[in-house]
Formats: sequence, structure tokens, C-alpha cells
Amino acid sequence: MFESSRGDREESTKRANSPVRGEGSSVFQCCAVLCIVVFALGLAETVPAQTAPPQTLQLSLQDAEALALRNHPHLQAATFNAQAAEQVTREVKSVYLPTAGGSLTGAGAISNSRIAAGALNNPLILNRYSNGVTVNQLITDFGHTSNLVASARLGAKAASESAQQTAQDVLLAVNQAYFGILRADAVLKVAEETVRARQILTDQVTTLEKNKLRSMLDVSFAEVNLSQARLLLVQAQNDEKAAYAELANALGFANPQPFYLSDEPLPAAPPADPTELVAQALQSRPDLASARFSHDAALRYARAERDLWMPTISATGTAGLTPAYQAPLSDRYAAAGINVNIPIFNGFLFSARHQEANLRAKAADQDMRDLADRIARNVRTAWLDARTAYQRLDVTAQLLRHAKLALDLAQGRYKLGLSSIVELSQAQLNLTQAQIASTSAKYDYQIQYAVLSYQMGQLH
Repeated sequence: MFESSRGDREESTKRANSPVRGEGSSVFQCCAVLCIVVFALGLAETVPAQTAPPQTLQLSLQDAEALALRNHPHLQAATFNAQAAEQVTREVKSVYLPTAGGSLTGAGAISNSRIAAGALNNPLILNRYSNGVTVNQLITDFGHTSNLVASARLGAKAASESAQQTAQDVLLAVNQAYFGILRADAVLKVAEETVRARQILTDQVTTLEKNKLRSMLDVSFAEVNLSQARLLLVQAQNDEKAAYAELANALGFANPQPFYLSDEPLPAAPPADPTELVAQALQSRPDLASARFSHDAALRYARAERDLWMPTISATGTAGLTPAYQAPLSDRYAAAGINVNIPIFNGFLFSARHQEANLRAKAADQDMRDLADRIARNVRTAWLDARTAYQRLDVTAQLLRHAKLALDLAQGRYKLGLSSIVELSQAQLNLTQAQIASTSAKYDYQIQYAVLSYQMGQLH
């Protein structure tokens, strides 16, 4: 009887355990299938990203500057204009060289025909066919052409300096866009960290409110702060995209490109006095050098206009053959002569042109003085901005340290119930502002230093 009851218990135990084993086996199989599906889905999502990575161009500041100098259309146009100005000098100098031209002439007329009206030259027409060459050579015009050549040469130098100034403009745009991207990326990271931190706080406060440890007011404040952080993130993302568009334009690309930019070391502090910087700028600025050359070119052109009253002496020679002719012509011809042209009166045209050229030279002189004054002012302004940006580096670093300490204290007080969420929210806001100011201060100084170098004409 004891053995029978024991056997019954064993059978009942087996029957009781058999469903449990079957359920565990089925659960294990479901988990295995689920893992396979998740792995397959993850593989399907990751494989395209691995097979088609975005082509990101890695650039340093020097690489970006070199690329812009090779590619920017505005600089290319300025270079072509400078080269065209050099050809103007060759055009004017061509007067010094002889001109030669060939002629082929044939004429036929009825016997004993004469031109009876319309001219004072020889009216006799002879049957002939001739070919020959005529050469003209300027002997002297008493300085008119030499002054025109000098004016053209100075104009070409002015165009070359203008192209250099265009290069400075392009380099400044590259520097501003380059550091603008680095600043936008730094601000974007701050915005992302702010969203994560405020999301964590919102989740914690919501959980506490569900457990009746915090009020709905705390939840509302936390959600407002989270929404503000998300707005900051949206704006930071937009600013980053705009910065990339600015860099693409500065490099001469039609569309934004994916760039990976390397960080640049901070330049040294600006000097204590801008006087030396102003003197360097007045010597180095390409646009001021271009203005000087333009003024000198205007003076030489005024002298050339004055020399229009001087005589012009030139020589002319011609020679050729006449294979077919009638008497009294011969089978060849040759002649040479000297011409002297003396202006006497042309309705005050030369006087007006000389006066116009003088006035334009005076205007160029005043433009040069005005540009020098503006350069001196811009250098001083850029120096002040650079000094201020450099001082902001230490101030923003201190602000960030104090903001972090204030947030730690505010979080501790809030956890202990000694303060409201308003105090914590204000501490979070102060930290976010301090982080943005601190990260922006570095790149703001680099931008202002580039502006100062540009104003001095020493941006490379």
C-alpha cells in the first residue's frame, strides 16, 4: 500500500512537471526566433550605411584657403581682369613699333577717260595691276605715347593689387565660415547635451509626481524647460546648416558639401597698442596700393592729354611691283616720306580733355586719402574687437565654472526639498548660456583675429 501510494505520487509529480518543461522550451524557442528577427532587421539597417558611407572632405584651415584661392569664381574674374589690364600696356606700346600692310590694286578704264568731278587729285586713270607694301613708323610725339604707356602700366599694377585684395576678401570669408562651422558644431553639442539633461530631469520629476512626491507645477516647469532646450536644438541645427552653406560659398562651390573640419590653435593675444598695426596696414593693404597706382596712372594720363598739343612726326615708305601696266607707268615703284602733324585749333577739345584728366587725378588723390583714413579706423576697430574677444575667453571660462557650481547646489537643494524647481530651472538656463558663451568665445576670437589680419592686409 505504501509502495502504491509512492508510485502514484511519482506519476503525479511527473505529470505536474511535464507542462512546465514544455512551457520553458516554447519560451526559449520564441526568444531565439525574436533574437534572430531583431538581428536580421538590424543587419538590414546597418548594411546600407556601411556600403554607402557619405563622402566627407576633411579640411584644415590652410587646405580650405588653398582650395578657395584655386576655385573661387570672384577671384578668378579679378585675376583675368588683371591679366587683361596687362594687355592694355602692350596695346599702347604698339605705337612704338612700325606697321606694315600689303596692297593689291587693279584698275581699268576706257581710253582717254578722266574723272571730271568730285576730287582735286590727278583725274587720270591708267590700266594696271600692282602689288606692294607700305610701312609707317612713328618717330616722336614728344611724350604723348610714353605717358600713355606709363599710365597703362600703372593701371595694370592697380588691377593686380585689386586682384590681391579680392584674394584677401576670399580668405576672410573662408576664415569666418570655417570658424563659424566650428562654433555652430560646438553650440549644437551644447544643445544636444541640454536636451538630454532636461529630458532626464523631466522623467525624474514626472516619476516623482506619479508617486505624489512632487506637484504638477514641477512637471510643467520641467516640460517647459525641455521645450526650450528643443527649440535651442532646432536653432542650433539650422545655424550649423547655414554655416556649411557659407563655407561652400566661400570655397566657390554651388552647393553645400560635407566637410570635416579640424580645430585650429588659438592665436596669440593682440598687441597692447594699435599704432604699429595701423602703420603696417597702410603699407600692406592691397586696395590702398591699388589706389596709389590708380592715382599715379591718372597723373600720367593727364600728362599724356597735355601732350596732345605737341607735333607728331612719322615716316612712311612704300614699294611694289606692277606686272601689268600701260605707259607711262613702270614695272616697279618705291617712295618714302616724313609727315609732321601740328595741331592748331580743334574747338578746345584738347584743353577740355586735359582739364578732365587733371580733375580725375585730383579725385583719385582724394579717394586714396579717404581709403587710408578708413583703413586706419577699421584697423583700430578690429583691434578693439579682437582685444574684447580675447578678454572674453577668461570671463566666459569663469562664468562656466560658476554656473556648474550653481547648478550642482541647486540640484542638491531641490533633491532635499529646500528649493523650488524655479531655482533649478534658472540654474539650468544659466549653465546652458554659460556653455554657449564659453564655446563661442574661442571661435569668436579666432574670427576677430582673422578680421584684424585682414584689415592689416596680412591674411594668408
